[in-house]
Amino acid sequence: MSKIENLDSNYSVKKIDKETINIKVHNNDVLISVVGEFNSNLNELEKLTKTQIFFRGNSITIKGNQENISKATNAIKFLVNKYLKTNLIEKQDLTLSVREKNVHFKSNVHNLDQLIKTPKKIVIARSKKQSEYIKALTNNDITMALGPAGTGKSFLAVSVAMTMLFEKKVEKVILSRPAVEAGEKLGFLPGDMKEKVDPYLRPLYDALYDLFGFEKINKKIDSGEIEIAPLAFMRGRTLKNSFAILDEAQNATLTQIKMFLTRIGENSKIVVNGDPSQIDLINKSNSGLVKTKKILNKVKEIKLIEFDHKDVVRHPLVTKIIQAFNKNIDDKN
Repeated sequence: MSKIENLDSNYSVKKIDKETINIKVHNNDVLISVVGEFNSNLNELEKLTKTQIFFRGNSITIKGNQENISKATNAIKFLVNKYLKTNLIEKQDLTLSVREKNVHFKSNVHNLDQLIKTPKKIVIARSKKQSEYIKALTNNDITMALGPAGTGKSFLAVSVAMTMLFEKKVEKVILSRPAVEAGEKLGFLPGDMKEKVDPYLRPLYDALYDLFGFEKINKKIDSGEIEIAPLAFMRGRTLKNSFAILDEAQNATLTQIKMFLTRIGENSKIVVNGDPSQIDLINKSNSGLVKTKKILNKVKEIKLIEFDHKDVVRHPLVTKIIQAFNKNIDDKN
């Protein structure tokens, strides 16, 4: 006997038998986006869930074992809700939709609550840790985030900071980073201060341009609303009405991180991001990031977020690469 599950006015789920489920999507715009051009999204979901997925009219039929069709069904529910929330389905949403650890995101569009709207795109939390991180960036005056590349530490911090700037909740966004690569001293590099520091802040620039566009960002830089400040030049300042981000903090000493954190002033937020596994200092023991975490982990006003390889939202291979390197380190120990 078939059973119809009316979970949302935009779609309904009908269980045909133990190995077959039918989903009817009632909104054509949603349906087209979920299916993808030339059924590309459904074809990818077939591979990710090890099911057979058929599309006809406004119906999507899923065949497979119970576990896999449940995974595929939840994935389609998530994609429907993602489109309703953002009017967009991206390739990375397909991988996100089948991640078991994101099951709390799948059934209800309201679970996609950590959403940041920018002029060029809508940013959502793509893991539970990312959701916690966005909340921390919004609600806490100081946030520390540790974890591997690709977990969204810098991208989300820039997203929240710039949104607050455009909403006039802060007057300035300050981007800072230790300059340690190749042993170069800033004073010997060509150009003015911005030109000296730009190469070190390229990942932050990439995020800014991706979210807000080249012209808008350059206007904010020219007006001084976005400030590029090397970590060494932060000493002695008090940051008021500002959102300051220290990126790549694993390359800062304990003294430098303490100096940066104590710059906080009225109506300001400070974020310290870093990856303890990618220290570029000649003497790696000089890194102050992990030491700072241990010192401040009991200060309740400071929110600490620790990402791991499961939170990587870049190419799926990035997670495997991180796991392989971590295993190699563990084996040596």
